[in-house]
Amino acid sequence: MAESSFSCSVEQGFNFQKDEQILVGHIVACKVGDTQFDADLNVSDPEDSASLIKVFGIASGIFWNGGYADPVQFSCQVSNANKVQIATLTHKSLSNTEVIFKFNIYDYDPKEKKYYKAFHANDTDLKGLIEKSGGALNLSIDMDQSMEVVSPKNFNFNLSIMPQDLNMEIHLATSLSDKFVKKWGVEVAA
Repeated sequence: MAESSFSCSVEQGFNFQKDEQILVGHIVACKVGDTQFDADLNVSDPEDSASLIKVFGIASGIFWNGGYADPVQFSCQVSNANKVQIATLTHKSLSNTEVIFKFNIYDYDPKEKKYYKAFHANDTDLKGLIEKSGGALNLSIDMDQSMEVVSPKNFNFNLSIMPQDLNMEIHLATSLSDKFVKKWGVEVAA
């Protein structure tokens, strides 16, 4: 299995510059258990820098080993309001560890001179469960403000998500025209 690992520029995510051709990513939406987090960061759309889009988080990194049952792990910067909600969740005993999320990671195609989605959910909800490591949930939020970008105030959030028992797809591309799809999750017959 080929792994997918993207290290994204937080600076570019918050302050998009058309002339910088570096990886940028967004966690578009995220819901953990019964808590739907707000998409409250207004940022430039890399595919159309004149347009603003609302996202939950600015990705600093995302990793997937490439297998059906492998977790998707991401780190992103979130708003103060979302930090407060996440911090509350980390102190509760979560009976519902379901996660619903969407993400877009953009790379630059130097031949076409355009950004394209290199790793994404194709605007479809991906459904998973928070991965456990040694009995603890792989869900954390930094209480100290991140200083990579100081305004707006933002905080580092880490989450690792195992797929639910469903057939889902993760979309990948290596250029504007070279695209492919890989399965994530395995449907279990009832």
